This record gives sequence, structure tokens and C-alpha cells, in this order.
Amino acid sequence: QVQLVESGGGSVQAGGSLRLSCAASEYIGTFYCMSWFRQSPGKEREGVAVIFDGSGNTYYADSVKGRFTISQDNAKNTLYLQANSLKPEDTAMYYCAANYDGARCGLARADSDYWGQGTQVTVSS
Repeated sequence: QVQLVESGGGSVQAGGSLRLSCAASEYIGTFYCMSWFRQSPGKEREGVAVIFDGSGNTYYADSVKGRFTISQDNAKNTLYLQANSLKPEDTAMYYCAANYDGARCGLARADSDYWGQGTQVTVSS
């Protein structure tokens, strides 16, 4: 069973930055893609960013494009999300996800093979 553990969340003021990490219990190069999702109370889980291991291609939700950057370090089995110019509306629990199946890699999909437990990001105005 693959385990994903997020860290790096916290409380920041608007305009600040955070770097989220997701450590995997196995070699992440075996996953077809890895993603970041977020969920606020009363809202559905939203896909934020996805990275494809083979091509290195990345895709972002329009709401974070130009501010967030997803990356991965296969040697460290870790996925990252650099979040800059944070806004109060970015406040949410952030989850990382991993897929062996490429069909589940779209940002609109919320049925990934594996999920982490989440890390809270709170942005104050």
C-alpha cells in the first residue's frame, strides 16, 4: 500500500508563499502522474495541478496558473507545490494524489489511486 504524507502547510498573509511537500513511500517514478488537490469546507475537492512523470508536462487550474508550480524529485520520492502570491481564496486543505492509471490524471477527476492525509493552508487578508 502506497503512503503519501504532505507537509509544509501553514498560515500566511496574502501575497506570501508556501512550499508544500508530499513524501511517498515508494519510488514515484512508477506513477503515471501525481497531482495536488484542495478542498475548502462546504466545497467540492478541486484539482490544482498535475505533473506527468514520463513527459514532465504540467497542467494547472486557471485559478492558480502563474502563481503555483508543481514539481517532483524522483531521487527523493517527493512531490512539491510552490505556491506564491497567495490569496485568501487559496485557503483550503491541500492533498497530494498519485495514479498508476493515466485515465485518472485529469484535474477534473477526483478518483486517484492514492491520497495523502492533507496539509492545511490558511491565507489571511
